[in-house]
Amino acid sequence: MATLEKESTKSKNNGKAVKGDVSELFGKDTYMWWYESMQYMRKFEEKAGQLYGQQKIKGFCHLYIGQEACASGVVSALRKGDKYLTSYRDHALPLALGTDGKKIMAELFAKETGISKGKGGSMHIFDKEVGFMGGHGIVGAQIPLGAGIAFAEMYNNTGNVCICYMGDGAVRQGAFHEAMNMAMLWKIPVIFVIENNGYAMGTSVARTSNVRELYTLGESYDMPSVPVDGMRCEDVHIAVSKAAERARKGEGPTLLEFRTYRYRGHSMSDPAKYRSKEEVEHYKAQDPIEQVREVILKKKYASEADLEAIDEKIKSLVQECVDFAENSNYPDPSEAYKDVYVQTDYPFILE
Repeated sequence: MATLEKESTKSKNNGKAVKGDVSELFGKDTYMWWYESMQYMRKFEEKAGQLYGQQKIKGFCHLYIGQEACASGVVSALRKGDKYLTSYRDHALPLALGTDGKKIMAELFAKETGISKGKGGSMHIFDKEVGFMGGHGIVGAQIPLGAGIAFAEMYNNTGNVCICYMGDGAVRQGAFHEAMNMAMLWKIPVIFVIENNGYAMGTSVARTSNVRELYTLGESYDMPSVPVDGMRCEDVHIAVSKAAERARKGEGPTLLEFRTYRYRGHSMSDPAKYRSKEEVEHYKAQDPIEQVREVILKKKYASEADLEAIDEKIKSLVQECVDFAENSNYPDPSEAYKDVYVQTDYPFILE
């Protein structure tokens, strides 16, 4: 399978807030996993963008390039059994969780071997085996679902948490506020994450929100709310570890604002002319993969040659994904009538 093995990635910090250089809180295994997982996401997404240009992938396609630390830093902080939801920018997170990249690529191709049987496409990746409860195409729709899934974990006394991602545009949906209120009232073990990449589609936060410091929205509900540097795996891991520890103790939800940046447009159809080249380059200078790479080389966890070997391995993995997708079949038309209702003989078709 086209997957990466996750090493044990516990922080010596145990989720406590820290300042300054935090690299000493993490070991070689953690940094190497961050590097490899983020490179896998990056190369997978770059290839998806190329294939979209060749019209092998059609429909909607939203790339995660630049935001990889928001996935790798979270996955390293949480544990098996925890649940994850996100919006429609959803290819990368399941890759970090261990979903077979072949099945994700096949889903982008709308092939029957896709993770959602070719019926969901780019915006509806789903893999319950790794706790990924889906990408969701309706803006903000996943927020009350995330609270509900976390409530189920609490009700069943599993000790698991649910982390629910959303974009900065989603916080202006009423469902966001309804879910926040209910989660805090009932002390539901959910971590709400705003991936603030600065733009709701093509409109900046400054033009759409009276509140610019989005994490402060949680304070209306007395919810612990924290801004996080979403370009750094270390900061993401520490913030999520702390939020998860709080949730597992029965103390309720946390709102985290991951301040991040996407290098590409909102979707493949977006030329992103609403921002300057200088702005994009400013954020590329903070690239999460390069930051991890610098630590690895500085601490001699690996050599340049070692990292190049990892890069070559990932390129081969991604090509395996493409070959698998291209060689798979499209679903039979009869599949359109399957997976609609759990009750397979439910008479939903009227003759």
